[in-house]
Amino acid sequence: MRFIVTAGPTREPIDPVRYLSNRSSGKMGYAIAEAAISGPVSLIPPSGANLVQVTTSDEMDDAVHAHLAACDVLVMCAAVADYKPATFSTRKIKKQKNALTLELIPTRDILASLTRPSPEFLVVGFAAETEDLEANAQKKLRDKKCDIVVANDVSGNESGMESDENEVTIFFRNGEKEKISRAPKKIIARALVKILSNACEKRLTKKT
Repeated sequence: MRFIVTAGPTREPIDPVRYLSNRSSGKMGYAIAEAAISGPVSLIPPSGANLVQVTTSDEMDDAVHAHLAACDVLVMCAAVADYKPATFSTRKIKKQKNALTLELIPTRDILASLTRPSPEFLVVGFAAETEDLEANAQKKLRDKKCDIVVANDVSGNESGMESDENEVTIFFRNGEKEKISRAPKKIIARALVKILSNACEKRLTKKT
């Protein structure tokens, strides 16, 4: 069984020295990676992983699509930017007395643009939420046509982004859900990989 696991943030350049990004550390993605497509993180790649380094959301999108056909499961754990600057300044933007307005445009929607290489292919999305976790996760499950969405509350500092611990709720397309209580991300990852592997095996068994 072959996995693509995206991890970490993306960086959307504003000028040669500045960029837009987020607080994702990549720890959760690296913990579950068997094959990794990764944003810029300061972690040692998982043993046995085929690591593809990317920086921007466009590069992440290209990399995912390039490797999709060779895998059975896509785990979109990366915190891909939702917006990027409309233009890139080739020179450093100098500080001025007046306010600076930065125009942002939507980035490519990787999940929404996927073409599954086979009906058995498993698509797993992640939802980092600060409110209405279940409602937002269920919406992502429907709108992005995911098979599974793994959601976590990032409103506090005790788990989620930049933390070594996490607590997640897994939502399935058939309406079921399963909660994994707060634990180190490596333990969460082992539980997730088992759940995802079982889901993928059921699909492959159903095919035969």
